[in-house]
Amino acid sequence: MTITFESRSSNEAFARSAVAAFIAQLDPTIGELNDIRTAVSEAVTNCVVHAYKDRIGKISVNVRIMKEHTVTIRIKDSGCGIEDVEQAMEPLYTTAPEEERAGLGFAVMQSFSDMLKVRSAVGKGTTVTLTKKLSPRLSDA
Repeated sequence: MTITFESRSSNEAFARSAVAAFIAQLDPTIGELNDIRTAVSEAVTNCVVHAYKDRIGKISVNVRIMKEHTVTIRIKDSGCGIEDVEQAMEPLYTTAPEEERAGLGFAVMQSFSDMLKVRSAVGKGTTVTLTKKLSPRLSDA
C-alpha cells in the first residue's frame, strides 16, 4: 500500500490509521498495533515539523507485508534532509527547541520497531524505514 499526503499535522492521524487498517489483515495484537501506530506517528510528525519547516510538502508512506508476519513501513519526504543522521538519532537532540520538542522521535521509533533505518540527503529529503515482526496468531499454527 502506498499513500501520499500533504505535510499537515492533521494528516498524522490519517497516516497512523491507514497503516493500522492495512496491517489489520495480519491480525496483530493490540500491543503490536499500538507500537506501529506510535512509530508511524513519530515519523510523520518529524516530516511535518522538521522536513518542511516553513512550507507544505508531500509525505509518502509505503507499507509492505513480508514473509513470516513482518511488516516494513517506509515514510519518505522531499524536505530539507538531515545533515547528521547519527546526531539526529541521539535522544534529546532536536532542531526545533523553540517549539519545546523533546527530541525523542527516533528513540521512540526505534523502541517500537525491530529495525529502524534512516537515509537522508541535505536538500533532498529523508526516508525512514521501520520493520516490525508480528507474532504468529494461533490460527496460523
